[in-house]
Amino acid sequence: MKLRTFLTSAVAAAAALAFASPMAMADTKYKSEYRMSLVLGTAFPWGKGGELWADKVRERTQGRINIKLYPGTSLVQGDQTREFSALRQGVIDMAVGSTINWSPQIKSLNLFSMPFLFPNFKAVDAVTQGEVGQEIFKTLEKGGVVPLAWGENGYREISNSKHAIKTPADLKGMKVRVVGSPLFLDTFTALGANPTQMSWADAQPAMASGAVDGQENPVSVYMAAKLQSVGQKHMTMWGYMNDPLIFVVNKDIWNSWSKADQDIVRQAALDAAKEEIAIARKGLVEADKPLLKELAGLGVTVTTPNAAEREAFVKATRPVYEKWKSQVGASLVDKAEKAITASQK
Repeated sequence: MKLRTFLTSAVAAAAALAFASPMAMADTKYKSEYRMSLVLGTAFPWGKGGELWADKVRERTQGRINIKLYPGTSLVQGDQTREFSALRQGVIDMAVGSTINWSPQIKSLNLFSMPFLFPNFKAVDAVTQGEVGQEIFKTLEKGGVVPLAWGENGYREISNSKHAIKTPADLKGMKVRVVGSPLFLDTFTALGANPTQMSWADAQPAMASGAVDGQENPVSVYMAAKLQSVGQKHMTMWGYMNDPLIFVVNKDIWNSWSKADQDIVRQAALDAAKEEIAIARKGLVEADKPLLKELAGLGVTVTTPNAAEREAFVKATRPVYEKWKSQVGASLVDKAEKAITASQK
């Protein structure tokens, strides 16, 4: 009797397994939690984008894919330049990462850090959402990750504790915190500044103590971090580069999911990225730029160079642009330049 009961149960179990949906089968391979790396937390548009993506995925997969946020690049001990390598190796499952931080491993990502290439948001969108953006995604795929969507940290403006910056001469000898990218060191050296490479975690204490005089970041980052409270009383809106973000998944993790769930994660990334870009640009795309009025209300002196003043910065950094054009890939830069020119018509 016991044998018959056992056999009946075994047959039933085998039948259930045979008729189980691919989605249910996939669940057995899924991790209970996926780790998403972020540099900034949810008080910033960057971190908010990661949160939106995680929430949409969790909701749309009915909890099959549960994502936990790890801001401060804590999965790589705060070393932003190690994030891509860790993602490729599987130490990190997913990320919303900066083109700047990943540029040491993927040279073409330096395109976005080339000084004064992108005159406005139309130019950025023309590149990221067009042929150049697709080409960069293919390069990332070869690098071991699955890129899904473009987000945005924003145009990086410069602030400092000393005086208004209107000309390259105003930067002479100024100690400016920059991220770990040789292109940034070249750019600020060409402008006569003294660039100092350090992580974001170390940057704010350095500003507070006066170890560095200035920093460059999007206004949204400045505001969320309250950098006026660490002496950064002067802001120059020079728009010297734009910092796109990329929503990616480790390739092995991606391949462990069912096709249906892959589609869900991809669409969730696209939806979250669109919302994140809107958040990052809020207050800067409107004609009256309310974010700049808010800055002035905090006691910050806001300087916006006119066309001639901006051109002086462009001229001073042109040798850097030409040097890096070959490193990024001349054909890719040419395509980006053409897309930007077309976007301005």
